[in-house]
Amino acid sequence: MRISKKTIRPLVWGALLVCGLSACATAPQDIPQLSAEELVQRAQEASDRNRYKVALQYYQALHDRNQASTDWTLTAEYEIAFIHYKQKKYAQAREELTALLGRYDSPDAELMPQQFRRLAAIVLKNIDEKEAKPGAPKNPAATGEG
Repeated sequence: MRISKKTIRPLVWGALLVCGLSACATAPQDIPQLSAEELVQRAQEASDRNRYKVALQYYQALHDRNQASTDWTLTAEYEIAFIHYKQKKYAQAREELTALLGRYDSPDAELMPQQFRRLAAIVLKNIDEKEAKPGAPKNPAATGEG
């Protein structure tokens, strides 16, 4: 059976249209002006659906728009690092979690939310354990090299 150009062309255009529409649905171009709570809610919903790119965008917006609030910036920094951990980007997650822990080396540390200090330490320990396993795959994406 021979396939003609007339048959292929609509199929190609249809496939391109589907791909284009699905790409638009996966990541918002502009994050709307929302409260910090709404940004976190939308980020969590995206993360729960393994839509990490979208979740990262919401957390980055949370971070950028709430610089005056240590609570919200620490929330965003921890959650961004945790998403990278879930994506097995261990080198990147380690760097971000270490920077977050460094923020607790300030005179105001006792005023900062302590849960992120504890959670960051736990995730760093998990990264160490995963990387120390014999025969652990040397995935460039997991180490941040890819």
